[in-house]
Amino acid sequence: MVLFPNAKVNIGLEILRKRPDNYHDLETVFYPLLLSDVLEINKSHEFGFATSGIPVGNSSDNLVVKAYNLLQSEFNLPAVNIHLLKIIPMGAGLGGGSSDAAFTLIGLNELFELHLSKEELIAYASKLGSDCPFFIINQPSFAEGRGEILSECEVNLSGYKLVLIKPECSVPTAVAYSKVTPVLPSVSLLQLVKEGAKEWPGKVVNRFEESVFPSYPQIKEIKEMLYSKGAVYASMSGSGSSVFGIFRAGNHSLREEFPGSFYWEEVIR
Repeated sequence: MVLFPNAKVNIGLEILRKRPDNYHDLETVFYPLLLSDVLEINKSHEFGFATSGIPVGNSSDNLVVKAYNLLQSEFNLPAVNIHLLKIIPMGAGLGGGSSDAAFTLIGLNELFELHLSKEELIAYASKLGSDCPFFIINQPSFAEGRGEILSECEVNLSGYKLVLIKPECSVPTAVAYSKVTPVLPSVSLLQLVKEGAKEWPGKVVNRFEESVFPSYPQIKEIKEMLYSKGAVYASMSGSGSSVFGIFRAGNHSLREEFPGSFYWEEVIR
């Protein structure tokens, strides 16, 4: 079985308050991309997990392995052999690891005919990470709480092209949170995104930019360059370090403008 766990970007990200459990309540819109890893899961006589592409470090800490262990403990699953081709940059605010975990749950559910409903898969995904439930739904979603409370969200970007840049640097999530100041927005992000991308600049903001840009000026420079090249809207995704710009479809490729950085673009249908 081969699956394609995809990335996401955050359209806006408000940090509302710090919670007693040391997490933060937030508001954001998750928007899925076509950019994806490749995940292969096959039945086997013994468990195996291997990776290629971008190095992912200690396999025992990988969310794919944790996702398998979670369902294996619940359903006494047979062994599988899993191979992950890692393409989505890490430390980029794109949710690649969360997506890998969610798609592992989806794949195991199908492979072993567990007949888990979408709601049950979401419940298991929430045990693995705050972003994981989104990738079970994998449609534009308004996220609240730690990011696990999801509702439908109307985001119409048809006719636009999304350009994604990830510089060589990565931003540790803990560092981004340590310097952010929670604030209650005067207008709900859910309402703002409905106004259309042309209206987003100055209104739809990622609060992490305030804490990340001073320490990582190269990320700020990418955002400014995207605007200078004609972006209708540009923003850092999640806690960084990737930045995306939304352009009118037909805008020429900017690949040569960002040497040394990961570059991705897709036309939104």
